[in-house]
Amino acid sequence: MINRSSSTIPFGYKLKEDNKTLEPIETEIKALNDIKEGVKAGAYSLRGGVEILESQTGRKLSAMGLKKIIDKENKDTMNTRSSSSMPNSILSKTNG
Repeated sequence: MINRSSSTIPFGYKLKEDNKTLEPIETEIKALNDIKEGVKAGAYSLRGGVEILESQTGRKLSAMGLKKIIDKENKDTMNTRSSSSMPNSILSKTNG
């Protein structure tokens, strides 16, 4: 479970009865992940992706909302890669 941090409930989650925590909806998360990969691969446009998501889940998401999700994921991935690879590159330079 994830604690709620804003008034907006993220795609792929629903608010639990306590109105404080978010519960994942696995089918929505899987559909979102499939669409994100399809958009990144060029198989879908952002608008096409959100139309497919709505038809599969019944939940609406804007094209810009999908873009923000993809951009945030890419940013998080880049930060993880650079922070984890940085110490290795520094060590290899000092040891080599």
